[in-house]
Amino acid sequence: MKALAPLLLALTLAGCNASAPVAPVASAPQPASTNITPPDFKLPEGRGCAGDVARWQAIQQNDLNMGHVSQSVYNEIQREIAAAASACQAGRDAEASAMVTASKRRHGYPG
Repeated sequence: MKALAPLLLALTLAGCNASAPVAPVASAPQPASTNITPPDFKLPEGRGCAGDVARWQAIQQNDLNMGHVSQSVYNEIQREIAAAASACQAGRDAEASAMVTASKRRHGYPG
């Protein structure tokens, strides 16, 4: 029995020095969509309200594709864009451009 005591002591001490198992580190979840605007994305050119409407439309389509705007918000903005486009086509340029600016501000984009 006395011969076992040093062996048990050695095993007990060896257990104290053993390192604990390392838990695996979880990786960050990957986004469901891409957060990078495609390299070939280019804002439409144009002047006046037609250019304002076209650029706002392109920005919204890009943001929807990247998952930065929900479908319901996108639909709401599309109604606002359609109203601005209608005013633009009717020759009410200043009103149409103001509608685009108001839509941007309402949805948190720089005016």
